[in-house]
Amino acid sequence: MAHILVAEDERDIRELINYTLMFAGHQVTQAANGAEALELAPKVKPDLIMMDVRMPRMTGYEACRQMKQIPELKDVPVVFLSAKGQDEEVQTGLEVGATAYILKPFAPDELTRRVAEILAQNQIR
Repeated sequence: MAHILVAEDERDIRELINYTLMFAGHQVTQAANGAEALELAPKVKPDLIMMDVRMPRMTGYEACRQMKQIPELKDVPVVFLSAKGQDEEVQTGLEVGATAYILKPFAPDELTRRVAEILAQNQIR
């Protein structure tokens, strides 16, 4: 299946996402913040990047903005995970290059379904 980079500063949520995606057959690389995700992404070459918006050291927005400037990452779909679902937040995510925005809290089966949809839309297996 797909290799997914997950950047989430809350360990419990990161572990839940990791377990959910691994159970669905994906390979997962974890990052604790946006700066770590930005450092890891060119090395692990993920098929999909999932990031929280509000993280220490670097927000998901800033990490996404910088990733989209890296040639080997510019076409990798980025999905934001956030409890902040206001139109303004979603719009900012899309403006910096995100493919989708998933609101927290989410059910594991909902996350699996959305990830499968996003991978299919981007023709990633």
